Amino acid sequence: MSSPSPVQIREANAHLAAVHRRVAELEQRLEAAENTVREQAESLIRKDEQLRAATQEITEAKNKEIYYLHEKLCKSEDTIQRFQNMVKEKDAMLGQLQHRCQLLDNICKSRPLLDSMLFHMAEAERLGPVVGMGEPTVKASLTDGESNCSPIRISNHKDFSLSEDDQELDEIVFGTTV
Repeated sequence: MSSPSPVQIREANAHLAAVHRRVAELEQRLEAAENTVREQAESLIRKDEQLRAATQEITEAKNKEIYYLHEKLCKSEDTIQRFQNMVKEKDAMLGQLQHRCQLLDNICKSRPLLDSMLFHMAEAERLGPVVGMGEPTVKASLTDGESNCSPIRISNHKDFSLSEDDQELDEIVFGTTV
């Protein structure tokens, strides 16, 4: 084989120098790309850590808020239960009071009749037994002992009346006083 000519050697050297420059240029670009990728990776890692920390904070805040709201809900449910029990008790008391009110209304409505009946019973007691009808089969009279209709007890008519007035029997005005 023959040795290459000086022109071929120069061309080959120029070609090698161009390839060498191209390799050096590509290595610089590769290094720049690697630096960019490394910086981006580090940036992503930092951002990931920041996001994890923020997510952790949000999760802790959410858990605290859930705990607080759960406690508040439990207290509210207890309060509601207490109020419901109070309402039941008050409803029961209201039922009792309504019944008693009805009884008092009935008593007040019946009072004139009771006062009239007591007046007539006292008057009958004052009249005594009918003379000439013979002897009663029972020896005891209505005025023996402590009869509620005895004239002595009628003078203190508080036993018979709902009113608190202390008047003589003749002065009684029949009606309802509440």
